[in-house]
Formats: sequence, C-alpha cells, structure tokens
Amino acid sequence: MRRNNDTGGNDREIQIPIRGWRTISGDLAIPQGAEGLVVFAHGSGSSRFSPRNRYVAQVLQERRLATALIDLLTPAEESIDAISGELRFDIRLLADRVVAAITWLREEEETRSLEIGCFGSSTGAAAALTAAARLPEDLAAVVSRGGRPDLASYDLPQVKAPTLLIVGGDDPAVIELNRAALEKLDCEKRLQIVSGAGHLFEQPGKLEEVAALAGEWFGKHLIPQPAGREK
Repeated sequence: MRRNNDTGGNDREIQIPIRGWRTISGDLAIPQGAEGLVVFAHGSGSSRFSPRNRYVAQVLQERRLATALIDLLTPAEESIDAISGELRFDIRLLADRVVAAITWLREEEETRSLEIGCFGSSTGAAAALTAAARLPEDLAAVVSRGGRPDLASYDLPQVKAPTLLIVGGDDPAVIELNRAALEKLDCEKRLQIVSGAGHLFEQPGKLEEVAALAGEWFGKHLIPQPAGREK
C-alpha cells in the first residue's frame, strides 16, 4: 500500500473557518495540471492522517485530481470524542464541516474553478452524502468506501451528485445497508462490491482496487471530457 510520488504541485496545510471563530485543519495538495478536486471525509475515530485515505489521495493526485484531507472535528472536540465517542456519529455536525470545507475551497483562487467531489469512509460517507444533498450545485460526485450511507437516510433522495458505493465482499452487514441506501438515491449511482475485502480493505491489493475505482469515478465526473464524449 505504500506509495511515494512527486506530482510537482503545491501541498500545504489549510485552516477552514467554522462557527465561533474556530477552524478545522486540512491538507490541500494540488498536483501540476489539476483538473478536479476531491474532499476527503474520514470515518469514525479517524483523522486527515488516515493512511488509507492518504494512499487513495496519492493515487488521485496522479490522475490530475487535487485532494483536500480534512479534520472534521477541532482538537477540543476530538478530545471529547475520544472519551464519549458521540461526535463521530453526529452526522449533521460532520456534514456542516464538509459543507464548510467545500464552501471555503469554492472561494479560494487556486481551487474555485475545479469541479469538486467528495470521498467518504464509514460515517464520513454519510456526512459526504448529506453535504451533497445540501450543495447540489457544488458537489459533482461522491464515492463511499465501506460507508454508512444509511446514517444519511433522510437526505439520500435529495442527492443529485453521481454516487459510487464501494463495499467489501466480506462485510455482509454493510453490504445490506448500502443496498438499502442505493434504493433511496435518485441520481446516477452504482454499488461496487470488492470480492475478498473486509470492512477496512486491509487484504492485499484491495485498497488498490478501491483507489482505482475512485479514480475512474472521479475522473469521469470531475475532469472535463473531450468534445463529443459524454461524462
């Protein structure tokens, strides 16, 4: 899974304002010639330093997609959540943070012209889909990895962004939750089951499959297509 690459672009830490003069942190990477941008919404108890999401981000950067890995909680909130475990399941709060990140990126000179997608894992997938329902004009695609879209159940019919749900074949409970969520989505949609993969896609080669599937989906929906070729 390890991967090191130099895309010749611009990488920097960012601070995104939220309510009450507070900020959440992120890592923005813009490879040379970037033609789209993917915001990462991490899952339960994780952060922008998730090695799985960072691997996927590197693969996307090689496909001329900028990436923004965002901490959805402030340091103080993370301390509270480490004890209570409650904030990681507060989908409305997490979606607020995804919306704040997308809104901020829409105003930045470096990223304002790029189509934006969202890659969500676990509870972060629910936050991504809720954000997509709130921002139908600003989010062009969603990919969920081992996600819990059922936690965004009431928002799913309002999602217009093309949505790819990726689930491990050895994760039967989550497969059923994703199948039920797929029925509620009223947009271009697909459920992709990765054979032999568990919930975290830890088996050899399985995360690579996730990265390839995400790259194809975002490439199709975020990167401008040649004339005469449909998205």
